[in-house]
This record gives sequence, C-alpha cells and structure tokens, in this order.
Amino acid sequence: MATTIPPFKTFLIAAALLRVGLVLYSEWHDARSVVKYTDIDYRVFSDAARFTLNPNPSIGNVAQGPLARYFGLGDPYHRATYRYTPLLAVLLTPNEFLHPSFGKYLFAACDILASIIIYKLLSKLILPWASARRRPDTKASEATEGSTSRSTQWADKATLLTAIHLFNPMVFAISTRGSSESVLSLFVLCVLYFSLTDHWDLAAIFLGLSTHWKIYPFIYGFACLNVICSVTPRNSWSLLESLGRMINPRTVRFAVLSAGTFVLLGFAMYSIWGYPFVYESYLYHLQRRDHRHNFSPYFYLTYLTYPSTDGSNELPPPTTLEAIVRSPLVSFVPQMGLSLLAGFLFARRKQDLPFTWFVQTFVFVLFNKVCTSQYFLWYLLFLPLLIPCLSLSVRKTVAVVGVWTGTQALWLSEAYKLEFLGEDVFYGLWVRGLIYVLGNAWVLVQILASYDRPQP
Repeated sequence: MATTIPPFKTFLIAAALLRVGLVLYSEWHDARSVVKYTDIDYRVFSDAARFTLNPNPSIGNVAQGPLARYFGLGDPYHRATYRYTPLLAVLLTPNEFLHPSFGKYLFAACDILASIIIYKLLSKLILPWASARRRPDTKASEATEGSTSRSTQWADKATLLTAIHLFNPMVFAISTRGSSESVLSLFVLCVLYFSLTDHWDLAAIFLGLSTHWKIYPFIYGFACLNVICSVTPRNSWSLLESLGRMINPRTVRFAVLSAGTFVLLGFAMYSIWGYPFVYESYLYHLQRRDHRHNFSPYFYLTYLTYPSTDGSNELPPPTTLEAIVRSPLVSFVPQMGLSLLAGFLFARRKQDLPFTWFVQTFVFVLFNKVCTSQYFLWYLLFLPLLIPCLSLSVRKTVAVVGVWTGTQALWLSEAYKLEFLGEDVFYGLWVRGLIYVLGNAWVLVQILASYDRPQP
C-alpha cells in the first residue's frame, strides 16, 4: 500500500487547494448569477459581524448587557434571524476590514484541522485497537507500538479513511458556501481526542465550549460520564447499576468543568449582550415552530397548525391534548430519550465513544423537529472513525448506502415539485418524510448489528 497511496500531506494539500478554489469560485459565481453559491447563513453571519463591529445607537444597534458600555460593541442580534453565539459574529469581524470571504477560509481551515485530528485518532488509536480486536492473541500495547510495517499500514488506512471526510462533497461544499458547521465539528473532535487520550479535564472544557456554540453536543457528556465511572470491569450491566456508579469524584470533576465552562461563557456573553443572547441562542430553539418543508416527520403537523399572518386559517382553541401534541417540546421526548439512552447503553469504555457518539447523533438528527441535509454532517463526522470497527459485507454496505441515499432522493424529488414548481405536495412530502425515517432507522439497525467492540 505504501507504494500506491500518496502520503497524507498530499491529500491534505489537495483538499486545501480544492477549498481555496471553491471560495474563489464562489466570489466569481455570486457576482454573475442570481442564484448564489454562498449560503444565506453566511450573509447573516457577515451582517451580524458588521453590526457587532459598528454600534449605532440611532438605530438601536448597541449591546444590551450590564457591562456593554465597557466594550463599545454593537448587537449581532440586530440582524434578524441571527440565532447563534456572539462568538461567531466576533470571529467573523475580519470580514469587515480584511476580506468578505475571510469566514469561508476560516471554515475551510477548520475542515482541514478536523481532518488532521481524524487522521491522528485513526493512525494512533482506532486502527491499532481494531487490529488488536481481530488478533485476540496480540496484546493491545503490542499492537499500539507495532512494527514499522504495521504502522505504515495503519498510516495508509488512516489516510484513505480520512479522505472520506476531506473529499466528502457535503463537507467541503457546506464550509466553502459559508456554513459554520466545521467550527463545531472541530470542537467536537477535540472533545473526542482528549477523551480517547485520557485528558478528561481538557475534554470537559471543550465539551462546555461545544455546547455553548450549539446546544446538542451536551448529549455526549452522558456517554463520557458513563465511561469515566466504568473504572472496573462489569460482568453484567443494568441501567440502575450504571446510574448508581455515575456519581464519584472523577465524574463530578468532569461535570463541574464542563458545566462551568458552559456557564462562564454564557455569563460572559450575557454580560455584554444581555437577554437577546439568552433568547436568540437558547430559548428561541425551545419554542421554535418551523413550518417549512424538511425531512422531519413533524413538519406537516406544524404546517397545518401554523397561524397565518392574515388570520385566514384561524383554528378553534385546541384541547389540552391537542395543545400538548402541537407543542414544539413534544419532539424532544423521543429525541432526547433515545440519544441519552444510547449514551448509557453503548459507552462502556473509551474505545466505544466514536460508535456511541455516532449513534447518539444519528438518533438526535433523525428525530429532530427540524432536519435538513446540513445536519447530516453532525454524524457523518464520526464515520471515518467508525468504519474500522464495522463488519459489513459488500452487499450489506451497498444496501445501507442505497437506502440512506435513496430515501433522501425520494424526498428531494417531491420537494422539488413544491420548491420550484409550486405544486401542492405537502401530504406526499410528509409521507416521504416518514419513509425517510423508517429507512434511516433500518440503516442504524444494520450499523448496530455490525459493530465489533474494539479491544482495549
């Protein structure tokens, strides 16, 4: 393999050049086409950065926190639909004084850094663990040290697996169009890296940072706590036993550091930007009702019960049961229940974390009240790290990939009629959304069944 596979640096340089080329192309394309390459979110980020950098009391663009007067910053939430941490707006302020595409280059760089972490995890930890699993007569320590030839094989395999992330069209297209998902992906991979290398304090701090950036990574904390508390082998397992072992000095330390980082960052943001930060970054998402079409099976109910601006579709007052069913919080029950349960069920050792986080994220996205293609990146991030621990036949692999892509294609073919042809296909789109859920549930079952636990 060493004579046929280029070194990892070659892949890295090619991936970086690809991203730079796409950013340059985006500038050329956007200047000449009505349909923009740049994501609308990037314009929102850029506007928020401009408002942050240029406060203007005459239009109400001033930070509203108790300590705002000491910083002289504007309010990123003055830009409608900006519902992210103010750190993102601050991070993109060079868009104003350096270059409008600074943020795209930053997001692309995060892609590259994330790939480096993936490569290191694969070559130094995951592939040696997988090798030890397939060679039960070899101790894990011997496998980790390995011979020169074995290390070369692991490096080559790690290069190929990392290329799945580097050259995934969804990954490089989303970052070069200006989505900030790559920043969060980098933070999450830092949590995973420090967890697998037993630097739990750093893992806790990065988990707090990740959760501040976007709330969903908090689900990984439950898996981490389950691993930390599993200091002795278990001959049997039960949920009650796991919960009883959860509280000890190590888990308390991890929880305090993680929650403390989240709280301190939140307090700092509130001190400068006040209640708008709390509402737009967190509270809004709890009561959000998005009636726009998306993969979620919840969208159709929201669409049918969404009040119109002119009052033409006013519905009678709902009963208590109807009010509960229509509540945006209802979708959290299966979503959180399954995600957290997966953290308790599968995270028995640190070697299980990539698989556990994949399952947790897959379930979280599948049952989210709003689900778009961009969210798929949240679990595809772990795919290169998971593949060495899967035993799927070629036939089953083709079937899994076919169902995953086929259900999306089926939904997109109907969504095209709605989005571009203006046809009334909401019901058909909802049915295809249900097919998408069933198909993806089948995919997850196949992955669960094919997972081989790596040896420590």
